[in-house]
Amino acid sequence: MRSTHLSTGRRVAAALAAVATGAALVAGSFVAAAPASAAEPATATTTATQPAQWLTGYWHNFDNGSVTMRLGEVPQAYNLVAVAFADNLANTPGGIAFNLASAELGGYTVAQFKADVAAIRAQGRKVVLSVGGERGNVIVSNATEAKNFADSAYALMQEYGFDGIDIDLEHGVNAEFLSDALHQLRAKAGPGFVLTMAPQTIDYQATTMPYYQLTLKVKDILTITNTQFYNSGAMMGADQKIYTQGTVDFLTALTAIELDMGLRPDQVGIGVPAVPKAAGGGYQPIANVVKAVDCLEVGTGCGTFKPATPYGRIGGVMTWSINWDKTNGYELARVVGERLASGPTTPTDPGTGGGTGGGTDPGTGGGTTDPGTCATAAWSATTVYTGGQKVSHLGSEYTAKWWTQGDTPGSAAVWNLVGPCSGTGGTGGTGGTGGTGGSTPGACSPAWSSTAVYTGGATASLAGSEYRAKWWTQGEKPGTSSVWELVSACS
Repeated sequence: MRSTHLSTGRRVAAALAAVATGAALVAGSFVAAAPASAAEPATATTTATQPAQWLTGYWHNFDNGSVTMRLGEVPQAYNLVAVAFADNLANTPGGIAFNLASAELGGYTVAQFKADVAAIRAQGRKVVLSVGGERGNVIVSNATEAKNFADSAYALMQEYGFDGIDIDLEHGVNAEFLSDALHQLRAKAGPGFVLTMAPQTIDYQATTMPYYQLTLKVKDILTITNTQFYNSGAMMGADQKIYTQGTVDFLTALTAIELDMGLRPDQVGIGVPAVPKAAGGGYQPIANVVKAVDCLEVGTGCGTFKPATPYGRIGGVMTWSINWDKTNGYELARVVGERLASGPTTPTDPGTGGGTGGGTDPGTGGGTTDPGTCATAAWSATTVYTGGQKVSHLGSEYTAKWWTQGDTPGSAAVWNLVGPCSGTGGTGGTGGTGGTGGSTPGACSPAWSSTAVYTGGATASLAGSEYRAKWWTQGEKPGTSSVWELVSACS
């Protein structure tokens, strides 16, 4: 998968897989992905949550004829960088290692690499180590190998500063023992652990597929799974119809399988090649990727497949690769990055609701009562907001960074805290006016410090607001990071 082109053997294998898929469908032996009603409900994740939507890109630790580059050159649009790839750890079954290809990368040293990892993380972005790829084959098939995987992966996270692991194993997985290994690793790494996966399209074509089973086993710690929607040939969509790769329908109908299998929408992403040369087949215009995201999120831009009910914000988009994107002037990073930051091309109708102020009459505009004395309209869970729009919530004013709906100010990173607000209450959408009421803010906790370490439950104040940490954090500013939960205004 991850080379300039597929080898002849891989092309044949992909073709055979497509033929086998069609034959199995005809024979009735292939099982479609279970709809949401038949799958386990998604559980609340206990791992790191995304700042917005992920734009995931793979960075090459080798020269494959595209372009070589240092990690520090990766554009900021990529907020999740997957380092490709880990190696097998010698004399340790199931264990992994990382060997920087300094010679291939023009003398790039380990010290420089570690510094670049740290710099990316300091910007609030994430860096994970990818395990697998077209040629990588790490086997985790028993308890010993599971422990070796977890121990060695954690050691690499500590040594290099990786935030987590990407599973890109293309030669088969053992769902039981790999799940055990990943849960052991999560227990070692803590709640900031990032787990991503990059299955092939065939891996979600039946509920009996090992990757399908693995996904359900790790959904409690899964950050995002980005299916490789290329190098596959025709495949079956969620509606059990066959779709051809390289089309909007291929992206939407196959992504819907994962969206209907019990994962949260934010755990599901779309994987595409950055340029035609990055894959053996399945490339499509970047505009199609934007249409597919719009289709899944709000029901616009669809082809013949259209979800019965839009899923809302999905996890994001992945590409193979950043290096290949560089050969095209980072067009994918620019176009897709802008889409993920701004929201749908044609957003749904926000309605007439603007929320209510601090009065007792909420009106009929879909607002919620705001106990603060804010002139800005109160945030409404049913209203669509775009970048730059302001709302008030619990006595504080917020500005939307990008398109959002249903994300609570103070607990979602899409909202930037402006500060405590005052004035007369805002007016309802089509109903009564807000009042001037509100409660007196309580005393503030000690001010937040960028150098202090906070653990889950610890409180800090900033700009007249009280915040509570959800998990361990240091240097992440309240009001701009999802690790902090807004408690109330304070004085």
